[in-house]
Amino acid sequence: MFSQKGFSIYRLCLVSIFLVLFHGMPSSSSFSRRTLELMSKYPLIDGHNDLALRLRMQKNSLSQINLYNYTKAATNINRLRAAHVGGQIFAAYVMCTAQDMDAVRLTLEQIDLIRRMCDQYPELELATTAEAMRNTTKIACLISIEGGHSIDSSLAALRMFYVLGVRSMSLTHNCNTPWAETSSVFYSYYKREINGLTDFGKAVVDEMNRLGMLIDLSHTSLATAREVLQRSRAPIIFSHSSSYTICNHSRNVPDDILLMLKKNGGLIMVNFHNGFIACGGQGNVSTVANHFDHLKHVLGAEHIGIGSDYDGATGFPEGLEDVSKYPALIAELLSRSWSEAELAGVLRLNFLRVFDKVEEVRDTLRNTPPSEVQIPFAEANNSCRVELKPPVIPQMRNDFSVHGHSPLLSVSALFWAVLPLHYLLLHW
Repeated sequence: MFSQKGFSIYRLCLVSIFLVLFHGMPSSSSFSRRTLELMSKYPLIDGHNDLALRLRMQKNSLSQINLYNYTKAATNINRLRAAHVGGQIFAAYVMCTAQDMDAVRLTLEQIDLIRRMCDQYPELELATTAEAMRNTTKIACLISIEGGHSIDSSLAALRMFYVLGVRSMSLTHNCNTPWAETSSVFYSYYKREINGLTDFGKAVVDEMNRLGMLIDLSHTSLATAREVLQRSRAPIIFSHSSSYTICNHSRNVPDDILLMLKKNGGLIMVNFHNGFIACGGQGNVSTVANHFDHLKHVLGAEHIGIGSDYDGATGFPEGLEDVSKYPALIAELLSRSWSEAELAGVLRLNFLRVFDKVEEVRDTLRNTPPSEVQIPFAEANNSCRVELKPPVIPQMRNDFSVHGHSPLLSVSALFWAVLPLHYLLLHW
């Protein structure tokens, strides 16, 4: 048995050990305060949000909804403000089933919706440059196109989307385009033996570099991703993808491509969807943080961002159910000894650095004329695509024609038949 003195010494040792182990570890309440202060100083830029898709289900009728407290989506303005969101990349997405049909028109309608939304609400502001995203005191709206099928294999359409404010495009969604391959097997569009990029696909990459558009490789196949990373002069992004090592889903990024991304100077923005975080199971904040830890180990914190995919999927981790919950993730990463400097990068600075570099590459190419490369008609041939050539006008036929002779010939014959009769009448 311990003596009273010995027991006192034992208790003192336990207290000392406790203080050594937990020295400097803040309470949950101080985590919250520290987290919100950090996010207030570095407002989050999220790489992918599909609110526009949800609004399309309401027939794009902004007049019929209140975006401050909209409850039919994970995203509304009050939640964004509560989570200190400073910028959101909104996807102008149309279904793969619109490919070879009216994808361009539908994409224009989604761009129109995002622009109207960001004009209508004073808390939002359309942004088209890194400087605008950096300097605004509102929630910056950056427009992206999700899926290269939206340009209908036309560099001219790509340029016009840029004029309308689009600053990012993912090369594929869940379907191949005639010039790039998807990671998905959902659709049978443009299956071919050659994987990756075609020559026209390379021209798309080059033109996006010239324009200063962010190239997004989320949804692309590994072969396409490798070719783009080797070709692009500017850094690229995976706007809403996670770690393949942690969850071996085809939408996630394996370590060898992460190393290529690091060399490229680009960014992977972590997706929160359960299917990509927990491989279909029910994830939580810790599950998402595991992806961040692995990505940090492989390529460094300076190449990581957040691309939640809210409103583009169903099934999100416990504790990260909507856009108001971002602070829970930042608090978890702080508890895992991520530094404030690293998290400032994750929140916004890493994305702004990449966007700055994309614009810098654009500026070096300012004397490069717009590309006039056109996809070979045979590669994008479909019933809705017209090959430009002089039209064939059918020969007009007259009911009075005989044996296929032209009406002019019939009139001539009639003239010579009537002429003798006319002569006889004049001289009768």
